[in-house]
Amino acid sequence: MERENLKKYRISLKKSQNEMANLLGITLSFYSKIELGLKNPSLNTIKRFKEIFPNADVENFFLSQ
Repeated sequence: MERENLKKYRISLKKSQNEMANLLGITLSFYSKIELGLKNPSLNTIKRFKEIFPNADVENFFLSQ
């Protein structure tokens, strides 16, 4: 299932997938797969996301159906 909320959030920040991957310390390929819903982020990646974007609703991005 595609993580449309994550994609919308990234676009609202005016960031490319590559920029998001760099911020999170992961590869572009892995970030793209997370956004497409093909892979799940590790707990460390989710924690890093929350550190970088403290006001982001990570549950909405990674735990919603």
